[in-house]
Amino acid sequence: MRIQFVLILAAMFVITPAGYADETDPHAHHKQMMSNSGRYDRSLHTYDLDGVKVIRSDGAEMTLEEALGNDKPVMIHFIFTTCTTICPVQAATFAQVQRKLGDEVADVRMVSISIDPEYDTPSRLRDYAGKFRAGPQWAFVTGTTDQIIRAQRVFDAYEGGKMNHKPLTLLRDAGSDEWVRMDGLVNASDIITEYRKLAGDS
Repeated sequence: MRIQFVLILAAMFVITPAGYADETDPHAHHKQMMSNSGRYDRSLHTYDLDGVKVIRSDGAEMTLEEALGNDKPVMIHFIFTTCTTICPVQAATFAQVQRKLGDEVADVRMVSISIDPEYDTPSRLRDYAGKFRAGPQWAFVTGTTDQIIRAQRVFDAYEGGKMNHKPLTLLRDAGSDEWVRMDGLVNASDIITEYRKLAGDS
């Protein structure tokens, strides 16, 4: 009987925790994505921004088109400040892009769009930007829930909620309507390589 009891306990500890952890860990699929860092799917798209409005971290409300502009190359991604997995990695990647571009970064517009507008107020986005030493070319925007859902849908990025979102980076050249879509957790070198292609440097 003692041997049977030990075997039952062993089975519980070997089999149950793995499945249990996957079911209760809201970041489980994000952690899986992090294991695929550096691998991404590249595609080209055009998107209709359709008058979507956002709120910048300085409190100014504007259309998404105004926030992105079209006079400089632009890089965007979607994050939320309480995320502990892929979002800080994506923000750190933008910070690396900013550093590696050096003085050239002034000729680029970078935008982080929060997908948790209920928590990510302009002041919280300002604090978050400070953690990554975001320069003046790097804007953080939020909005109402409806506005942010629309913004995600415009870029075919809406997954039904913040815990379901997937890493996505988009780049567009100045004066262009075509976006380079990078699905996956990209690194700074990947982004700069795609940026150079837009600029015709490679």
